[in-house]
Amino acid sequence: MKVVLFCGGLGLRMRDVSTRIPKPMIPVGPHPILLHVMKYYAHYGHKDFILCLGYKARYIRNFFEKAMAGLPTDCSGSDDSIARKQLQEQLADWRITFADTGINACVGERLYAVQHLLRDEDIFLANYADVLSDAPLPKLIDLTSIGDTVGTFLCAQPTYSFHVVKWKDDYTVSNIELCTRAEIWLNGGFFALRPEIFDYMRPGEELVEQPFKRLIAEDRLYGYRHGGFWAPMDTLKDRQNLCEMHQRGDCPWAVWETPTGRPLHELVDLDPSRHGAKALRKVS
Repeated sequence: MKVVLFCGGLGLRMRDVSTRIPKPMIPVGPHPILLHVMKYYAHYGHKDFILCLGYKARYIRNFFEKAMAGLPTDCSGSDDSIARKQLQEQLADWRITFADTGINACVGERLYAVQHLLRDEDIFLANYADVLSDAPLPKLIDLTSIGDTVGTFLCAQPTYSFHVVKWKDDYTVSNIELCTRAEIWLNGGFFALRPEIFDYMRPGEELVEQPFKRLIAEDRLYGYRHGGFWAPMDTLKDRQNLCEMHQRGDCPWAVWETPTGRPLHELVDLDPSRHGAKALRKVS
C-alpha cells in the first residue's frame, strides 16, 4: 500500500527554522520528523513512499541519498558511524519516489500531481508529514474498505494550555480555569483513501475542503476518533515539546519495532521537468 507524504510546504509558522531546512526535516531527537512518520507506516508494513516535494526539495533528496549510503547527513544529529549504520539499516527495503509537485502548491494540488502513481491502488495512505501519533493505522484502512467509502481520516482532540474565562455579565468575570483539552475534534492529518477521491477533486482545490464536502454530501467519508497520543509540529513550541518527550524517552508515537538489516531500497527521482520520466537509481 503506497504512502503519500506532503513534504513541499514553506513551513511559515516555523520560519525561524524552516528558512534553513524544510519543515519535514526538522529533527525530533536525532532524526527528522519525516523519518519518524515514515517509520510509523513501515511498522505496519507500508514501505512504498511517495514524497511530494516543493520547498527545498534538494535538501530532502540529499538526506535520503546520504543516509542510505551511510554518510553523514545535515540533520542526523550525529556523526557517529555506528548511528549512521543503524539509520542505514532502518531504511532498508523501503522504496521512495521523489515527486516535484511545485513550490506553492496546496495539499490537494500535490496529491493531484501524483495521481498517475496511485491508479492501480485499491487504497492508498497519505499524511501531512509533520504530525506524530500512536493511532491504530489498520483501523483507518478497515473503515475505508467498508461499502462505498472513499476515504477515512484520523480525528484527534487538540491539547491546549490556556486559561478559559467565564462571565457574569459584559465585564465581570465569574471564573477562570486552566483548560488542557478542548471538546472538539480536528482533522488529524492521517488519511486512507481510494483512488476514487480524484473523481471528487478539481484543479487548485484543497483536499479537505471542497473534495471532502462532496464526499460528505454522499455519505462516503468516514472519520476515526482517536483518543490516544496525537501531536502536530506546527510551531517552535510544538517542536520543543516533542524534543523534550524524546529526551525523556517518552515517545508514544514510536510504535515500530527495532528494525534489522535488509537489502537496500530503491530511490526514485520523479521530476515533472523530465516529462514524468523515472530515473531509477540504487544507492549503496
